[in-house]
Amino acid sequence: MYQDQNQLVQALVAANLLTKETATDLQNKAIAAQKAVEDLIVAENLVSEDKLIETKSKLLNIPITDLQGRQIPKKVLNLIPQEVAENYKMIPFEQVENELHVGLINPQNFKAIEAVEFLAQKANLKVRYFIISNISFRAAFRQYQILGEEVKEALADITNQPSVGQEVMPQDAKEMEEVIKSAPISKMVLVIIRHAIDGRASDIHIEPTMKDVKVRYRIDGILRTSLVLPRYVHSAIVARIKVLANLKLDETRKPQDGRIRLTIEGRDIDFRVSTLPLFEGEKVVLRILDTQAQVPALDQLGFNKIHIDLINEAIKKPHGLTLLTGPVGSGKTTTLYTILTMLNRDGMNIVTLEDPIEYYILGVNQSQINPDVGFTFASGLRAILRQDPNIVMLGEIRDKETTELVVHASLTGHMILSTLHTSSAIGAIPRLVDLGAEPFLLSSIINLIIGQRLARKVCPDCRIEAEVPEPIMKRIKEQIAGIPAKYLVGVDASKLVFYRGQGCSHCGNLGYQGRVAVAEVININNEIRELISEGGNVTAIKKVLEKQDFITLTQDCLIKALQGITTVEEVMRVSQL
Repeated sequence: MYQDQNQLVQALVAANLLTKETATDLQNKAIAAQKAVEDLIVAENLVSEDKLIETKSKLLNIPITDLQGRQIPKKVLNLIPQEVAENYKMIPFEQVENELHVGLINPQNFKAIEAVEFLAQKANLKVRYFIISNISFRAAFRQYQILGEEVKEALADITNQPSVGQEVMPQDAKEMEEVIKSAPISKMVLVIIRHAIDGRASDIHIEPTMKDVKVRYRIDGILRTSLVLPRYVHSAIVARIKVLANLKLDETRKPQDGRIRLTIEGRDIDFRVSTLPLFEGEKVVLRILDTQAQVPALDQLGFNKIHIDLINEAIKKPHGLTLLTGPVGSGKTTTLYTILTMLNRDGMNIVTLEDPIEYYILGVNQSQINPDVGFTFASGLRAILRQDPNIVMLGEIRDKETTELVVHASLTGHMILSTLHTSSAIGAIPRLVDLGAEPFLLSSIINLIIGQRLARKVCPDCRIEAEVPEPIMKRIKEQIAGIPAKYLVGVDASKLVFYRGQGCSHCGNLGYQGRVAVAEVININNEIRELISEGGNVTAIKKVLEKQDFITLTQDCLIKALQGITTVEEVMRVSQL
């Protein structure tokens, strides 16, 4: 067993997971901050959690186990109380005769071991320890109380109140405040939020109908009903969310927007709140923004190596415009953040203008627009250009004024990164011209256009070979025939084997788990610049792209389906196959 952090660092260096320089730097930082080196490794994302656990397992001679998707018997789970499990980050998951198997995030937490040994002794059990990941712990911990049970408990408490059977919305302000602050309503809202986060949801929809209230989660881009509540709790739930978001309680006729910040399982999570008056009552949508999430690299997002090389080449240019296109929810902002992280270094002044700020990046000056006080993308961009920036990231190009400012900023030596709502990468050119950009100026500033979508990834635990109908297979073959060979490295395009998910406990019986970016990337060369300056004829530009190694979004999606990353159904859903 390694007794100090130095042994762990040495093991990571020996496994080529850390350099000696990084290790020395980490040890100095740990002494200065009075923190464990391991905490800094995790915080700075220097070593993946899997590799870190693997190294610790070898050092401590303790086996690893994965509890994701594993059903733990209630009698085993209850051997360690929920509060103790949460406090010490440990889970009992199996009993083999008189031996209790316990998973710990930190097997060197001697207080945790002391607590387990005490509880096991009372039950006449021996203990065998395993190392588990944070994700594994959270997945197993969720089994202490499932969503339905927690909501039933909260509803039972509400039904004991005098207002049961009617709309829980008191008449006077004092009574209203009591209901909003009441434990059952607060608990119900927290349960809805926490289960959304545990289920990797990006949005929560709370929708009133004439008979009941639907709670729907958007997971991997698809909305699913997770809960149906009685109608009488709707107003109280909406009022509780309004209080958290500092919205007006008595304003139910107009839409309102607000923001909530909560600490859940040690993570600071922001929620962008939007209310909308409907015939049946107010609908509330909460967009979940995990501000502490690590910004992924381009390959982690799913971009192929050829596209990554094109992006790297474009962002080396000292000025000009890089555009991301696609509909709402296609991952454009995340890709922008990734590019910003690649550009982020000490000699650069990077300023962003966002709506809202979704990730916080150390070393980047991030600003959020506020139209209520006149702080729009256009007025904000004017202010940013007086801040001596090298790189400006603009959340979205929406109007003629912003377009003119973007063109001006690019011409005066700034690098601009932004997004535009168009259905394809090539559609960005006529759209910018339509927004007032002069073609001859646009041709000299634009460097790269990325068209992007998000496709759901097939679950690796229940993936099986799929049958594809002949008419669809014919269209697939036509598309694959036009893909340059260098994109198909490692893929056998002659066999055309595709997969689908059967549905299992790991993916919630959906057959999908997570999402991958699919993209088309237009590198603006001299030939295309000339066509843009002449008015941006899309047909002529397409002919030039045919001569290059350009692949469409549909073809990129098909490559990922051939690699077993996604399914043919997803290719059809996100592209124009």
